[in-house]
Amino acid sequence: MAQCASITRNGARCNGVAIDSSDYCYAHSPKYAEEKRRQASKGGRRGGRGRGSSRELLDLKAQVQDLTDRVLAGELDRADAAVCGQLLNVKLRALEQERRWKETEELEDRLEALESVLKGREKARSERRG
Repeated sequence: MAQCASITRNGARCNGVAIDSSDYCYAHSPKYAEEKRRQASKGGRRGGRGRGSSRELLDLKAQVQDLTDRVLAGELDRADAAVCGQLLNVKLRALEQERRWKETEELEDRLEALESVLKGREKARSERRG
């Protein structure tokens, strides 16, 4: 197996394995540059690993604290606060479901990239043998 010919930022040679009978690993191959760009773009739009919803979680916590403070101060009826609490719980569950969905999408994208690399390696091996 050939080592990637690319030089890293620190000046060392990349330790990746060259694929598709080229001199570069998947990360440095010009052949996969467009695919990597698309994947990076998707990741940025989605916010990845729940980062996009952190603001919503902070807002949710603030709402719960506000409800608690208002009930304790006698400014809000307990029954109304209970209904608000139930609705906030529904929102929390929806945020958790959204996080799981995003995480699943990210894992699918990563799996696709790994499968692409493995197919390239298999192809390169078969070409060397044949």
